Amino acid sequence: MHIKFAAERPADAEVIALPVEKNAIDRLQSGSLEAEIGAMAREAAAANRFEGEAGSVSETFARVDGALLRIVLLGVGGGSETDFERAGGALAARFIASGAKSVAVEFGALSAAPTAKAAARFAAGASQKAWRYDVYRTKQSERSKPTLETVTIIAAPDGTDAAWKGFDAVTQGMALTRMLVSEPANKLYPESFVDHARTLEELGVELTVLDEAEMGKLGMNALLGVSQGSVREARLLVMRWNGKGSGDPDLAFVGKGVTFDSGGISLKPGAGMEDMKWDMGGAGAVIGAMKALALRKANANVVGVCGLVENMPDGNAQRPGDVVTSMSGQTIEVINTDAEGRLVLCDALCWVQQTLKPKTIIDLATLTGAMIVSLGHEQAGLFSNDDSLADELTAAGKASGDQVWRMPLGEAYNKLLDSPIADMKNVGPRAAGSITAAQFLQRFIEDGVRWAHLDIAGMAWADKAGPNYEKGATGFGVRLLDRFVADNFEG
Repeated sequence: MHIKFAAERPADAEVIALPVEKNAIDRLQSGSLEAEIGAMAREAAAANRFEGEAGSVSETFARVDGALLRIVLLGVGGGSETDFERAGGALAARFIASGAKSVAVEFGALSAAPTAKAAARFAAGASQKAWRYDVYRTKQSERSKPTLETVTIIAAPDGTDAAWKGFDAVTQGMALTRMLVSEPANKLYPESFVDHARTLEELGVELTVLDEAEMGKLGMNALLGVSQGSVREARLLVMRWNGKGSGDPDLAFVGKGVTFDSGGISLKPGAGMEDMKWDMGGAGAVIGAMKALALRKANANVVGVCGLVENMPDGNAQRPGDVVTSMSGQTIEVINTDAEGRLVLCDALCWVQQTLKPKTIIDLATLTGAMIVSLGHEQAGLFSNDDSLADELTAAGKASGDQVWRMPLGEAYNKLLDSPIADMKNVGPRAAGSITAAQFLQRFIEDGVRWAHLDIAGMAWADKAGPNYEKGATGFGVRLLDRFVADNFEG
């Protein structure tokens, strides 16, 4: 589906949408429509008990220039950016498979023009909500096939085009993330993930890829231990965007990329295991964010690192009770092979600190089921060793829509990881499982490095539709990271 901006309604529009603020139906303007049609739409809205809440829709039909068209009143609530995003998403959801190909949205119907950012975010909400991944469907009813091709926004405020370029970059980054998270594990594995990343090179992103032999020489035995039960070889993917020119990165994103997580020898229950194709959601968010930054030519030097493995239970698989030596030199007693993400991340974190020395690091991972128990599917868990970084991420989350909630860290939790045989265990007791996972990662952060860990276990995949996504992959994290860079690293 394409977004267009125009001064006049296109002749092929089959749906005309008139945005309406909450409780402002009496102030609705008719836009390019005749006053009588506007009056009829208001009457239909009253019959539908439509009051203009963000994302609400009232629909009727009218003849416009001899053609029978759908006339839609579309609620934009209080007019905030979030409300406009919700309205755009609702419009796409209503008409994506309606049979209509072209929708025109007349912003001139509003009594007061929105900001350019709000208008652009409306477009982003529509575009993101319209995303589908039907590549493996061979049979689909005509009524369920997407038909909507174009949403044209009429009379958008000055500056909307420029604002849309940034939102479009993020939307494209989210689409890449969603595609990778949706792919089945027989199609997406460490090597094929790297192949997808190659498409970023044409945008100016520099790639470095380490194979198992290279990682072995560096002592990345925690990551490699997770991979040793799979026939799919592990990879460390490094993506560099030098928006300010050559030099050290301003910050690093590090993503957990377990392309399938069976649990290993600590095998997961069979029911629902198919969902573990999205255990690479952290790496998916990182690659999507890197694409967004490159598309909009972000004025920052950023590196994205993805630890890519498959966790399988063959005869060579890592066992509970094994001890591995990480790249940092610290030893880890593997109590549970299903607590594998932290083993992947600790070596990836160590590599980026020793090699590129960023002063700020954010890691993202679908790390713990305990995070879903804590926060459900509404916000990601945020852990940090730096209050200012935590505040910056919280603000970026609120502004972008990818919200996070700060969770505690502390020495009492850290002690729960002490091992009688090694420097640490890879899991603590069941209680505070998300916190002890973050404490494990903090043991690999060097002094003076600002670090945050985002546990996105409840956010990478959704079992019900949201404002800008349908069931399935959400693309969570891309908007957050992009906004964080824009607000804190670009002048």
